[in-house]
Amino acid sequence: MGDDAVGPLTLLVEGLLDAAWLVEPVSLRVLAANAAAERLFGISAAALCQSDALALAATADDVAFWEQAGAQLTDPVESQTLISRPDGQLVSVQRRVSLVRPGSHERQGIYLVVLRDRSEALRTQAELEERLSELRATLDSTTDGILVTDLAGRITNFNQPFVSLWGVPEPLMTQRDEVAVSAWMLRRVTDPVAYTKRMQAFGESASLDGRDVLTLRCGKVLERRTLAQRNRGQPIGRVYAFRDITESVEANRRIDALSHTDTLTGLPNRRMLVDRIEYALALAQRDATPFALMHLNLDRFKPVNEMLGPAMGDQLLVEIAERLTATMRQVDTVARLGADEFVILAYQADVARAEGAACRVLAALQLPLRVEGITLTITGSIGIALYPGDGIAPDELLKAADVAMNDLKDSGGDGYRFHHLRSGGPLAQPRTRMQLDHAMRQALAAGRFRLHYQPQIDIDSGEIVGVEALMRWRDPELGDVPPTEFIPVAERSGFIVAIGGWALRQAVQQAVLWRDQGYPLLMSVNVSALQFHKGDFVDQVAQALSDAGLEPQWLELELTESILVKDAQEALQRLQELARLGVKLAIDDFGTGYSSLAYLKRFPIGRLKIDRSFIKGLPRDEVDVGIVNAIINLGKALHLEMVAEGVETEAQRLFMLKAGCTQYQGALFSPAIDALSMQSLLERSSSAAKDIAEIKGWIETDS
Repeated sequence: MGDDAVGPLTLLVEGLLDAAWLVEPVSLRVLAANAAAERLFGISAAALCQSDALALAATADDVAFWEQAGAQLTDPVESQTLISRPDGQLVSVQRRVSLVRPGSHERQGIYLVVLRDRSEALRTQAELEERLSELRATLDSTTDGILVTDLAGRITNFNQPFVSLWGVPEPLMTQRDEVAVSAWMLRRVTDPVAYTKRMQAFGESASLDGRDVLTLRCGKVLERRTLAQRNRGQPIGRVYAFRDITESVEANRRIDALSHTDTLTGLPNRRMLVDRIEYALALAQRDATPFALMHLNLDRFKPVNEMLGPAMGDQLLVEIAERLTATMRQVDTVARLGADEFVILAYQADVARAEGAACRVLAALQLPLRVEGITLTITGSIGIALYPGDGIAPDELLKAADVAMNDLKDSGGDGYRFHHLRSGGPLAQPRTRMQLDHAMRQALAAGRFRLHYQPQIDIDSGEIVGVEALMRWRDPELGDVPPTEFIPVAERSGFIVAIGGWALRQAVQQAVLWRDQGYPLLMSVNVSALQFHKGDFVDQVAQALSDAGLEPQWLELELTESILVKDAQEALQRLQELARLGVKLAIDDFGTGYSSLAYLKRFPIGRLKIDRSFIKGLPRDEVDVGIVNAIINLGKALHLEMVAEGVETEAQRLFMLKAGCTQYQGALFSPAIDALSMQSLLERSSSAAKDIAEIKGWIETDS
């Protein structure tokens, strides 16, 4: 073939991006090669043209191919092969050999050989396979079951935990039989209708995400999380993640049952009782039907329990619970509040039906009880409250029944008493502000207010180092009125100044009594905003100390953050006057207000009292942990003592001790108690301290 025939093809070869050369079919001589071929082979085009296809063959299969090609290939042949570079490197290529004719008059064609380097594609494929292998290993290592589908629902991936959770037969997953797998999963759930609706919703919205819970017929409970799979922001499929939460659900059920039932008798506890009362209220309001609450307290149970011992006392309570349940209708509720107190909720019960139920309960109690070979008889006192005459809320009804029961016990017990008959009239309606304000003024004049004292404990030694004085009020008509009810009314009416002044004088007098008996304690007294901002407040404090004969350093005034920030400059001046007087100052409920650190540095404050709301969640609540640590670090930076309020558990005390808090108060040691009880507590604590000191002395002497 002449050069005139090859020339146009040479230009064609040079214009190709892929490596290309021309081969003469008979001699297999290379006639032309382009620049891409030079780069691929690592030799010049001139050197390539001095060789032939057989010489360039790198494998035996390649040699055989070119020997056969000499017999004129008519159809294009595409294959994968290797080429060898001068440095011995083998390069994988995709080769296409085509017979082309330079012109229609040419009978003999020329082979156009086009080579494409596959090295990068092979590296990419290897990386992809490695990543797919890692993905498969990751999917199989997680405990969650994973199922991946495309938008049409075809399975594109899954892991072994998915197969195990659903119990899918291996052949179905191996064959990727989407229809069979979907049918299998549908048969396994307990609610196929809801499951189908949910899957239809996913099918209708490719971008829908969700989380739900599935219960399987085998008893497993699975949490399903569904996420749209996206590529460059567009949905391409869906990922389903299944987690076995059976144990968690069962644990929550057990916890819920424990939180709603009495552990000894299995009866509903107060929490569930209140829920049932609220349900009864809803029914009664809808149908205008009354119901009754009966508060049962066993007569003389304490001495019986002490005689029998706790174990036999518990058996007795279980037997009584069974009798009460058997006495009442199934729709009624028998609950245990604790100790020997039970409450019965009787639905659709008027006076006559409530009386009949009470008589049945008393009759059941009077039957002889036999526990561990001992036969005894128990009686009970029942207070009865009726809706709506005795109250329209759970707390009102429970209180009315309790009041009636206590009235009955005071008169000898062993019977029942209706609340609305105890004083010839209905239960008083909720107290108004005017009623409370009027009653408070009468109570102060009549001496009905009293102080209770909550010990403040050295968190390290356990010694009582102070007390906080807290106001209490028991009215002959209103009963016990909690401070949370009367203090806000007193603050709004301004009467808080009068009762606050009374509390201050009473507290310092009590501090002197305890000091003279050998118990010098720091007496902490709460101060209201109205008291603090009175122009003669400092003089009142000085007069109270002088009248009682108490040294100022034994009195601490507790102020809230809101008092200090209302008029910071005036507050600072008054605090400095009090500091010069010698009394100690503390910020109460610290963390609930809006203290300015700039002012806090200037205030002559000695202690910060951490609010109980931050103590409650310790040591598990991470937020409370962070807040408490921050407050304690702030206190340390300002060289202040720290007192934790509302410490109820040993775990809370240990946390505060470790965090650097110096004192605490709360139910863990003692609630707020009256002065006589506090006196006894001080004597016991003092005696225990002396015993410990003597033991230490003996140990030191022996050593």
